[in-house]
Amino acid sequence: MSYIILAILFFLSGFFMKYSDDLFDVNHNVLFASVFGILCAFASAIATVSDVGAAYIFIAILIGNLIALKVDGIHHIITLIVFVVVCLIFGVPDLSLIVLLICIIAALSDEIGHETISKVTDNGFINLFFEYRFVMKIVIFLLAIFGAFNVLVFIYFILFEVAYEIAGIVFEKLN
Repeated sequence: MSYIILAILFFLSGFFMKYSDDLFDVNHNVLFASVFGILCAFASAIATVSDVGAAYIFIAILIGNLIALKVDGIHHIITLIVFVVVCLIFGVPDLSLIVLLICIIAALSDEIGHETISKVTDNGFINLFFEYRFVMKIVIFLLAIFGAFNVLVFIYFILFEVAYEIAGIVFEKLN
């Protein structure tokens, strides 16, 4: 798959993920949250089946969110089903269980920290660190540097994160 298409898929995944969550959490709009969730599932699943780095990231985010009990709406269930079906149909690249576990732990740490850290500390740095989920960013960077996957995947992941933030801004402006 071309690098440009993979970058676009990461961007769309981040944007659709956040927009789906905001539609559900803020507007309680199950229909449109599900539509954007399906778009997220397709974008992230196509990236997953096409690139080993994307597979580590998106599978880890999915499992980390499942373990953290963040799959908490019908839109998440629909998104999960679409993602899994696409991955089963097209196949996931061979993954190292160790690298996948490292990514899952990073994703889980980010989710737990994001939800709880501000309740236990007033430290601005620590709160900011978990507000913007830096554990996964650091882990993905280190894994890319050490050759677990293409270094460009780290840049794509940052693009995913930027798109996630842009979606939040767009949602606020439109609502």
